[in-house]
Amino acid sequence: RRRRRLRPCPNWQGYHLPCCLRERARCPAPLGFFDPLGLLDGADQERFDRLRYVELKHGRICQLAFLGQITTRAGFRLPGDISYDGTKFSDIGEGWAGSLQVPVAGALQILAFVGFLELAVMKDVTGEGEFVGDFRNGALDFGWDTFDEETKLSKRAIELNNGRAAMMGILGLMVHEQLGGSVPIVGEL
Repeated sequence: RRRRRLRPCPNWQGYHLPCCLRERARCPAPLGFFDPLGLLDGADQERFDRLRYVELKHGRICQLAFLGQITTRAGFRLPGDISYDGTKFSDIGEGWAGSLQVPVAGALQILAFVGFLELAVMKDVTGEGEFVGDFRNGALDFGWDTFDEETKLSKRAIELNNGRAAMMGILGLMVHEQLGGSVPIVGEL
């Protein structure tokens, strides 16, 4: 099978980069095309789609992780016990240290659940995906099909940028947790 090469296009800085493949949502503002490691040098469409899929997935995970950090540090916890020995959810700490306090059986259940999601749910099962990272599988819509193309591109660009911000945000929280001190809004780490 012959792979299609990315066609270069000029961006606002005048560089010729392999972006703007099928729509401008692939190079959303304000960052635009960003490939400091050169992972797309000589890449084809398949390679670009794979890296975009991974970027979206990591962005979605980091958005959940960042929200989890903020909510647990604000004092929100699940009610009840996390294990049969009487350990409560509220007894588990926050951040990285808290993840190490989860009982082994609970950590294995989390790992099994994430594995199930990865293998059975969070993928384009039906082949109906409109774009890379579209996991609706003909079931979940939430009004997506009512949007015009411009709105769809805008929403996809917003998700991509929010994921990028969350990746940097959770990384920053993890680093500051190791350094100690406090962070505005989050508080003492």
